[in-house]
Amino acid sequence: MTGASGAQYGIRLLECLFDAKVPVFLMVSKAAQMVIATETSEKWPANPEALQSYLTERYSLGEGALKVFGREDWLAPVASGSSGPGQMVVVPCSTGTLSAVACGASNNLIERAADVVLKERKKLILLVREMPLSDIHLENMLKLSRMGAMVMPASPGFYHDPKTIDDIVDFVVARILDQLGIDQSMVPRWGYAPLS
Repeated sequence: MTGASGAQYGIRLLECLFDAKVPVFLMVSKAAQMVIATETSEKWPANPEALQSYLTERYSLGEGALKVFGREDWLAPVASGSSGPGQMVVVPCSTGTLSAVACGASNNLIERAADVVLKERKKLILLVREMPLSDIHLENMLKLSRMGAMVMPASPGFYHDPKTIDDIVDFVVARILDQLGIDQSMVPRWGYAPLS
C-alpha cells in the first residue's frame, strides 16, 4: 500500500485475501500510514511487527496468513527473484511509486518487490489513484504496461447499482480479484445478473 488516496481499496483487498485464505506479504509506506489515518477510522501501528500482530488479531488469522515487512527489510523474500511472490498488487498506487517502478528505482522494499515481479515476468497490478493524469503519469503507465504490468486506474463502474461507498470500493476490488484469479461474489460479471 502506498500513499495515494484510496486506502479503502487496499484494506478491502486485504480482507478479501484473508477470507480467501491467500497468504499475504504486506508492505505499507509511511505515506500510506498517513492516508489510512486520514481517510479511515483505522489506526495502524507503524512498526511492521506491531502491525502484523494487530491485523492478525483483528482478522483472527492463522499462522502464516500474513507477514508484514518494513520499508528497508532487504532480507524479505519479496526482495529477491529466487523467492519472490508470483503476483503483486500495489493498491493504492501513488504516481510517485508508479514513476519509481517504471524506472527501476528500488529505493524501498515496495519498489524493489515490484521490480522483482517485473524482472521475473510475474503478474504486477498497479491500482493507480490519481486525476487528472499528466503526460508523465500516462507515459509511465504505458511503459509499465509494455513491460507486462497490469495498470488499473481506480475507476469504478456503476452498472451494479451501488448503494454505498462500500459497494463502489467492492467493484474495484472485485476486478483486482478477477485479475488475480481469486473467486469473488461481490459484484456479478457483466451479462450474468439482471441489471436494475
